Amino acid sequence: MFNGLEHLPPDPILGLSLAFRDDSNPDKVDLGVGVYKDEAGNTTIVNAIKEAERRFLEQENSKAYIAQVGVPEYNTGILELILGHKHPAMTADRVRTVLAPGGSGALRITAGLIKRSAPGTRIWVSDPTWANHIPLLGSAGVDLQPYAYYDKTSGTLVFDRMLAALAQATAGDVVLLHGCCHNPCGADLNRDQWNQLAEFMAGKKLVPFIDLAYQGFGDGMEQDAYGVRLMAEKLPEVLVASSCSKNFGLYRERTGSVLVIAESPADAAKAQSHLTNIARTMYSMPPAHGAFLAGIVLQDSLLKKSWLDEVAAMCARMKELRNLLVTKLADNDAPRDFSFIAGQKGMFSFLGITPTQVTRLRDEYSIYIVGSSRINVAGISHANIDYLANAIVKVLKT
Repeated sequence: MFNGLEHLPPDPILGLSLAFRDDSNPDKVDLGVGVYKDEAGNTTIVNAIKEAERRFLEQENSKAYIAQVGVPEYNTGILELILGHKHPAMTADRVRTVLAPGGSGALRITAGLIKRSAPGTRIWVSDPTWANHIPLLGSAGVDLQPYAYYDKTSGTLVFDRMLAALAQATAGDVVLLHGCCHNPCGADLNRDQWNQLAEFMAGKKLVPFIDLAYQGFGDGMEQDAYGVRLMAEKLPEVLVASSCSKNFGLYRERTGSVLVIAESPADAAKAQSHLTNIARTMYSMPPAHGAFLAGIVLQDSLLKKSWLDEVAAMCARMKELRNLLVTKLADNDAPRDFSFIAGQKGMFSFLGITPTQVTRLRDEYSIYIVGSSRINVAGISHANIDYLANAIVKVLKT
């Protein structure tokens, strides 16, 4: 059976992580894999999640399947976290949720819903976008079209070119948007741009499909939900794929959600029934552990405050590191301006260096960066930033 297969190379980012693990250089720096790290380089468990897990394990009495739509406490909590208290779409009963195996699972079953609802629908995807968006969505058999978003040379978002590309979309087309902390470039729409985009999409009858994987890591939990809430208020249909991997630290628990905002309660209920049906044909039942833990945190006021404070501290740390990296590069007399990094949001930015320079950073300095020059800002620390900045400048100058 397997004789005709060709051996596939490892995933570029996961392969980078393995190479970093095996590197004996004590000064090595991992800026590749997209997980949050603290100053010691550890991806620790969020304190509120630790306490929620302790409580949950004390009272857990079954490993039976849960309802396919998910854990009620989690579903209720995540709805309010994303849409806010008493959002008009919620009070009109036009919103439904389905628990999914992480943000990736949420993206995939939503793509299946799009394909089933309107087989000829195109999904417009930003250029650049998260590397796994294309294979995830494409595996559902949908037609993917790129739209301009970011200029690597200037390190800026190209909003006019974005609108010009989306002017080619037709009514009913879906536009995949990063809700905040764009992966991989870190360049986010500001509020004026979200407002313009909402009017533009309403006028063209386009459907927003918002990937919200980093809520709380940009400007704050409430601020980062601005685009989602605006779209849900201004447009009749909105799709949201959310993830608890980053802000709850539930990476391996695979906890995410699909939110469907429809024109009517009946349409929302129909969409939810198809999402669960699609999920049934793919993975049957959702993982529950992470959703139980996040649900406990979201429903307990003290735990929720502890969690929000911890996420705010992560956000503040990444902002500090961005500013510090820009300063250190300038202090080392970098031959180009990196100030754009300080104005970006979340975990990621492009350095804007060549693949050859990326390879030199790895081979000569044990600094591990994705070939596109995307860096994980959270992998920087006060202990390694001088070494990192010095190495980048040396590679740029020689």
